[in-house]
Amino acid sequence: MKSIDLFYQGEGVGEIAHIELEPDATFATLKTRLAEKHQIPADALLFIEDEDEPIDEGVLVKERATAKGLKVHFHRCRHVEVTVMFNGETVERRFPPSATVARVKRWAAEKKFGMSEEEAGEHVLQIAGTHDRPAPGTHIGSLTDGKVCSLAFDLVPDERVNGAAGGVA
Repeated sequence: MKSIDLFYQGEGVGEIAHIELEPDATFATLKTRLAEKHQIPADALLFIEDEDEPIDEGVLVKERATAKGLKVHFHRCRHVEVTVMFNGETVERRFPPSATVARVKRWAAEKKFGMSEEEAGEHVLQIAGTHDRPAPGTHIGSLTDGKVCSLAFDLVPDERVNGAAGGVA
């Protein structure tokens, strides 16, 4: 049977990385491989992207993978306390470390600050106190160190230069 593509992020691994596993491998096998490659701690948990609870390590990878593979996250924090500030207002919520920046932004902009989808599309999340604007597909856990299970963002207008998104040069 064909191997399964796994794309992952985690504490200390901010960029999306790739590994292939046999379909009958368990998530425990994946964790062992990631521990060897990235020296992740034994108490790290494995999450499937945007799922709220860690995956049982006895589950076979093929049971959760799709034809496109699977996106996973490893982290010591079970939850990340996220704070988002906008126009002097602050909202807070716990997310799994596998939650994407896009999911957090949708929650904050549309559900908490009452923006329309179009208005929300004109804003981005910026890590508080920095100019860092993580990509929408970034797992929030990859923005923390595993010791501090919290993260603060500012919801800011997306700067456009000559009609292109991406900030000022």
